[in-house]
Amino acid sequence: MSKSLRLGIIGLGNMGMTHAANIRAGKVPRLELAAAADAFPEKLAKFSDIRTFSAFGDMAASGAIDAVLIATPHFQHTELGIQGLNAGLHVLVEKPVSVHKADAERLIAAHTRKDRVFAGVFNQRTDPYYLKLREMIQNGELGEVRRVSWTITNWFRTEHYYASGSWRATWAGEGGGILLNQCPHNLDLLQWLFGKPTRIRAFCRFGRYHDIEVEDEVTAYMEFPNGATGVFISTTGEAPGTNRLEIAAERGRIVFEGEKIDFTRNETPMSEFSKTVEASFSQPKTTQHTFAFPDRGEQHVGILKNFTAAVLDGAPLIAPAEEGIHSLEIANAMLLSTWLDRTVDLPIDGRTYEELLKQRIAASKPKTRKAAAATSEDFAKSFGR
Repeated sequence: MSKSLRLGIIGLGNMGMTHAANIRAGKVPRLELAAAADAFPEKLAKFSDIRTFSAFGDMAASGAIDAVLIATPHFQHTELGIQGLNAGLHVLVEKPVSVHKADAERLIAAHTRKDRVFAGVFNQRTDPYYLKLREMIQNGELGEVRRVSWTITNWFRTEHYYASGSWRATWAGEGGGILLNQCPHNLDLLQWLFGKPTRIRAFCRFGRYHDIEVEDEVTAYMEFPNGATGVFISTTGEAPGTNRLEIAAERGRIVFEGEKIDFTRNETPMSEFSKTVEASFSQPKTTQHTFAFPDRGEQHVGILKNFTAAVLDGAPLIAPAEEGIHSLEIANAMLLSTWLDRTVDLPIDGRTYEELLKQRIAASKPKTRKAAAATSEDFAKSFGR
């Protein structure tokens, strides 16, 4: 195996440029930025020191790269990922891995060469706070989880943000709003920590705070296989926002907010105490424990390092792309529940969701639909679709 991994980046928007800057700054040993592809020549002009392409097929066939990072608008992730895998490249795809479950299934099915690394950019899995929570859950320190409540409303976005790209906040260009753009990391962590829900009842509101056609607010109730319940609340329309995760479990309560985890630990598990104590209003004795870390981990750089190590050394992936379908299905289920105005069971029927999404794309506002379609067409042409 080569001593370095030659990477090409597709899509030089915010995230593509962030990844490129990290690599060029030498933050990812053994990873070389060898090529870039984008629909817009002015973006490629910033990369005159490496090979640049307007068509992904040309970049994939050039022999200049061993791996590709896909950072295009959401709808391109599936087809570009399939092209990359079929070309024999290692593939790293930005979140979400696809727009809807059926597309994710098509993308995952294309990963037939298991000697090719296929990963997702779920960088929050490198955060020491979430790693600590996962450790406490998996080693039994919390006991069985009974309730989860996550209020994540510090995703505030302005009208200027939504006007920054014609594909943004449209069914045709993005496939959804806060659930597909801001919350994939939170939904990934939700299932990574607690498992995937079995039932969801959600209430999404579309364009409540912004002049957009997709959801910018969601409140969802969830049920998990062990009987635990959960509430998930998010929006891009509140300032100041909140990011508070509360976990009620047999051995106590976790509150993760700000830069610390507070664990109120029951000396006796609550169900055991309830069944054995001979008193009506007693509660288990508790002790207080606080966990704090100096930073939030390596984030995007950590994912790039792990991807490189997976290709060159066979290291296990932090975020296999196949796992990206779980958070995507939760997001789809929340929208589906709203559209159908009822509780939905998981797994959902991906084809049914796809058809309902297509109806919304067809019914988009004419100006928005035209702009988004033009953007998608530009990308399709430039990447050889």
